[in-house]
Amino acid sequence: MAGDRRDLRNLRERRDLRLREAAGQRPREADGRRTPERGEDRRRNRLDQPQRRRSFVTLPNPDSDAFGRLSERIARFLGTGRFLVWMTFLILLWVTWNIAAPSSWRFDQYPFIFLTLVLSLQASYAAPLILLAQNRQDDRDKVNMEQDRARTERTVADTEYLTREVAALRHGLGEVATRDFLRSELQSLLKELENRTPGEAEEAAG
Repeated sequence: MAGDRRDLRNLRERRDLRLREAAGQRPREADGRRTPERGEDRRRNRLDQPQRRRSFVTLPNPDSDAFGRLSERIARFLGTGRFLVWMTFLILLWVTWNIAAPSSWRFDQYPFIFLTLVLSLQASYAAPLILLAQNRQDDRDKVNMEQDRARTERTVADTEYLTREVAALRHGLGEVATRDFLRSELQSLLKELENRTPGEAEEAAG
């Protein structure tokens, strides 16, 4: 009986396999899963996962820290009087050369379009460099502010602790007999002893 059922199951699996092969479908394994084909192990596009776009052009990835330091140096130089002097001298030399030099030696005729292009490029590069330097300075300022805040909190905590200790010491000193208090008490005792009569002194001694 068991052998007949096993044979019947095998016949059904073979029939299903033949029907799938005839219909162009992939055969299934014994547990009902499809047998893998070539390239099926590759990652498929799924709707529940974001797709990664492959860039055909690899962009340069410079060191952000080194580039930031370089931008800060350039920004510091742009904000100095030396840069203004050199820039003014260069512009005056450019204009003078293209006006007073012979025509064959002039490379930028009036209205100095090439000079305008150079100045525009210089301004277009200077602005992002200055912004990058400002961002780095803002990051440093944030770190310094956090450190100052932590230092201030520690200082406040230490001050509160010292205030409590000083108050406790003052309260403890208030209960201690001072030298003036002892002197006044002794003087009052001496006055009482002097004011006593001889009979009272003998009774106190007896």
